Amino acid sequence: MAMHRVKIFSLFERFWHWAQMILILVLLMTGFGVHGFHDLMSFGTAVTLHTSAAVTLLLLWAFSVFWLFTTRSWRHFIPTWQGMWGVMRYYAYGIFKGERHPYRKAYWRKHNPLQALAYLMLKIVLFPAIWITGLLYLFYFAWHNLPGAPLWLNGIAQVHTAAAFMILAFVLIHVYLLTTGHSFREHVMPMVTGFDEVDLSPEEEAYLRKDQPGDIR
Repeated sequence: MAMHRVKIFSLFERFWHWAQMILILVLLMTGFGVHGFHDLMSFGTAVTLHTSAAVTLLLLWAFSVFWLFTTRSWRHFIPTWQGMWGVMRYYAYGIFKGERHPYRKAYWRKHNPLQALAYLMLKIVLFPAIWITGLLYLFYFAWHNLPGAPLWLNGIAQVHTAAAFMILAFVLIHVYLLTTGHSFREHVMPMVTGFDEVDLSPEEEAYLRKDQPGDIR
């Protein structure tokens, strides 16, 4: 195995990442406005922007799911227990002692075990919770005559808000981790250029140099 600069994030992945980041920030800001945490905009404007950003993000997520399965990129998000303890120990203890990160990115495994688990939970738990509760809230007019609808709406709103706060926590942790280990620029640039340091087997290196020479430096 040898380290090489390899293009591991496609143009769509980079677009998806930055577009998702912007839309989530808009949703958080407008969501706080709807709840009265700030008065940077009127309630009506906050609701309109929140709904528009939510629909746009839902379409982006739907397309990204299609892309993940058609390109088989979903494999990067399947967690493994191999190496999990080492990564958990590093973030809990080793990082404060200046230890080297125990995980080295591989061509077919660009996320470390803890990252893969976190992203998987985000995609199969928090995002669906936001989608389902948000849509139920948006289309309340279609089911408001059902027995106990106001009570259900209150519970839906609480789940939606709780999921939003958990996504906010994920964003804050994500940004914090960008400041650890390597420089902030080294963490961010792969999602700008697509290239990162990856551990390649001789077979993977030979494949890239022959069939995808533009993806290896």
